[in-house]
Amino acid sequence: MREVLYAPNLGYYSAGATKFGAAGDFVTAPELSELFGVAVADSFAAWQPSSVLELGAGSGRLAQQFIEGATWRPAYSILELSADLRERQQQRLSSHSVTWLDAMPGRLVGLTLANEVLDATPCELVRYHAGQYERGYVTVVNDTSDHRIGSWRFVMTWHPIADAQLRAVAQERIPAIDGYVSEINLEAEALIATLCDRLDDGAICMVDYGFPRREYYVPDRRGGTLACHYRQQVHFDPLLLPGLQDVTAHVDFTAMAEAAVDAGAEVICYCAQAQFLLAAGLLDRMQRTPWPDERSRVTATSAIQKLLAPTEMGEFFKVLIVGKGEALTALAPLAAIDQSYRL
Repeated sequence: MREVLYAPNLGYYSAGATKFGAAGDFVTAPELSELFGVAVADSFAAWQPSSVLELGAGSGRLAQQFIEGATWRPAYSILELSADLRERQQQRLSSHSVTWLDAMPGRLVGLTLANEVLDATPCELVRYHAGQYERGYVTVVNDTSDHRIGSWRFVMTWHPIADAQLRAVAQERIPAIDGYVSEINLEAEALIATLCDRLDDGAICMVDYGFPRREYYVPDRRGGTLACHYRQQVHFDPLLLPGLQDVTAHVDFTAMAEAAVDAGAEVICYCAQAQFLLAAGLLDRMQRTPWPDERSRVTATSAIQKLLAPTEMGEFFKVLIVGKGEALTALAPLAAIDQSYRL
């Protein structure tokens, strides 16, 4: 997963193809509505953090919306691994004061944003089979039944888990149902732990699709959540079109919250995206926006409905905010929409 997404010049996020929006492979919330980033900024306006760090800023639309919508002027920085995406972000944000970082700061203050970052963090595929837990590997074989040139192909193979940590986590989370396959993302957990270790006084806001653990590893979801996106189509073969398609997995938000707490942070708020955006005043923003014509207003209204509808992104996407220091007091009003009991 790391190779096909991030290998220099060859990985999906490292190559130059369009990824976001209608002309790409999938549509993110900032691509869908220009008011998404504004609402995110509004949700932190009472706190007014002096600095904002965005991880994996994609096309740069969230940064643009946040900066233009914020009622204060934070120092905005972006940590982007993809040179191609960094160049596109710099073009979009050329009129704004934004700093691009080459590495994660040793100390974090203010607000850190991670919108659809964790789902693209390389994960492990694990299955329960014949009384044991196995780890998924990718190998290449020569299909001798195919006499054409280029008959080599990728296949998935399974072997008993040798890594003690991964095996322990699999035994804890993966149901002992023969043939059950799912994902474990220790790398995403490590990322959150690192962020929280370095967090001095501030908050981390994660927005992504996923479930709390009790809803993630359920018997009916025996095929896991790993999915691929290519030209606005979703399929479930990660070995197809290596480097040309996005490969993602849903987020175990319980694991992210546990990693944050173990690193000394506190859970400030966990809720569905719809609750978060409504509490931020998204509908009020919609009503106050002067649309140039009726067609623009209808299009914008349709986009807002997708962001909020339970059958669209409203419940499918979740928001997890963790923090330390004075940010805990500044963001205390978010307790009104907190559903961390679901974790």
